[in-house]
Amino acid sequence: MIDEMLKFNERFVESKGYERYATDKYPDKKIAIVACMDTRLVELLPAALGLRNGDVKIIKNAGATITNPFDSAMRSLLIAVYELGVEEIMIIGHTGCGVQGMNADKMLKLMLERGVSQEHITLMEHCGINLKEWLHGFDDTDDAIAETVDLVKNHPLMPAGITVRGYVMETETGKLRRIISDQ
Repeated sequence: MIDEMLKFNERFVESKGYERYATDKYPDKKIAIVACMDTRLVELLPAALGLRNGDVKIIKNAGATITNPFDSAMRSLLIAVYELGVEEIMIIGHTGCGVQGMNADKMLKLMLERGVSQEHITLMEHCGINLKEWLHGFDDTDDAIAETVDLVKNHPLMPAGITVRGYVMETETGKLRRIISDQ
């Protein structure tokens, strides 16, 4: 499949398909979005929000959540704010998320079945990585998005005045529902 994509890429460049996407690194709408990596959102999310290339910074990960104040999604948001002029942040989860109800024990079992050695798993745990905590999912999408909004809003390196809001997108329709964080 990768080879097919590379062949397409060659044709894309040769035909100058890139010209319609020309923009710079600064988001025109001064917004960053943390969204789930779910395949259903690849085109739906930008279409449902009326986004074009260059409008926003989109950071995707499993579940649209930030689980650690020093993870790569939080780092990306801080870069977006300080280096790229972002003034507003949207955290967008979605219905039917695969991370909801994800079971760390099951994932560890799948790792072993796919050839990861118990020795490597034990080594990570001895290095201070709590794999069951790191690989856990969440029970409720609304709660997970609210927790992420709270973490971003109250991050010690996030400047005052940055708007941070959370939403859940209906996967079938693209409709957004705002999550009101009590925190």
